[in-house]
Amino acid sequence: MKIGVPRETKVHEYRVGMTPSSVREAVAHGHAVLVQAGAGAGIGAADADYQRAGATIVGTAAEVFDGAELIIKVKEPQAAERALLREGQLLFTYLHLAPDPAQARELIASGAICIAYETVTSPAGGLPLLAPMSEVAGRMSVQAGAHCLERSAGGMGILLGGVAGVAPARIVILGAGVVGRNAAQIAVGSGAQVVVIDKSVDALRSLDAMLGSRVMTVFSNRDNVEREVLRADLVISGVLVPGAAAPKLVSREMVGRMKQGAVIVDVAIDQGGSAETSRPTTHAEPTFVVDGVVHYCVANMPGAVPRTSTYALNNATLPFVLALAGRGWREALRRDPHLKAGLNVAAGRVTHREVAEALGLGHTAADAVLG
Repeated sequence: MKIGVPRETKVHEYRVGMTPSSVREAVAHGHAVLVQAGAGAGIGAADADYQRAGATIVGTAAEVFDGAELIIKVKEPQAAERALLREGQLLFTYLHLAPDPAQARELIASGAICIAYETVTSPAGGLPLLAPMSEVAGRMSVQAGAHCLERSAGGMGILLGGVAGVAPARIVILGAGVVGRNAAQIAVGSGAQVVVIDKSVDALRSLDAMLGSRVMTVFSNRDNVEREVLRADLVISGVLVPGAAAPKLVSREMVGRMKQGAVIVDVAIDQGGSAETSRPTTHAEPTFVVDGVVHYCVANMPGAVPRTSTYALNNATLPFVLALAGRGWREALRRDPHLKAGLNVAAGRVTHREVAEALGLGHTAADAVLG
């Protein structure tokens, strides 16, 4: 199969869909790979590195899309890229369609086969292609929050760990999933007071076993969320419902009662965000302020550390790329129900139930499309 790797065009997105090592594996399996010139610059991979791995370098994204049957990306296709998709072409990337009806409409109209990293599942029930970036974003969320708490960044001017005789910051983490666990690990290392809220007692129990008394675990209900958010200096949200819009746990009214100079880092912004006041931002302009509360809502946080995040992502995606390229999408999805869970849009139809419900669109079962 002909595989295409375009250069990412989202603002300050430096990751790339395939590393030279991944290209070499694909070529060894008999596939041809087209890579847009400069696609790997953000991770320190030169065009020559891709050529040595067996790729063909082309000058434009249009050449990649025109020549490839399977497009491998990192972030959702931007409007100019969506215009390049054609009927029957296979797209494998993060999509996050639930809060993005414009993208959904254009993918449906393209007739392309769109498989989303974030809804591919694992036998254990996890999200193996989302997990690496959730690890990165969870760990980054603490350092992003620490910076936003600085007075020059609009925050209240507090150090996470405090100093002798001065209390540390209070960090409240919404969600004990991959983002929450990784945020908690970094947060306790900073010396801050750390509270993690989740509706799964098993998840809280696991976190308690891992971090012990260094973290306070709290069951998620309206009273507990409201109390802890209002006490927080920094709120980090990592809640996720696969494919669906993120639940709004922090209301507009609650934001108005938070501490002046407090910070919300909404890692859930890819799925619409967990605060009613959240809206997507970029690395170029990462924050905004509502009622004196600083909001950091960058939708591609791991893009700031592209070397770490690209290699972590490729470790997870490569087996699926090889399966899709080697068997074709229909046979690959028939053989692997977990990869089939990643199918979001196919032949003009929405094939993921939660995505369809979030967008208010009709749903067609993936099996009906596979035939």
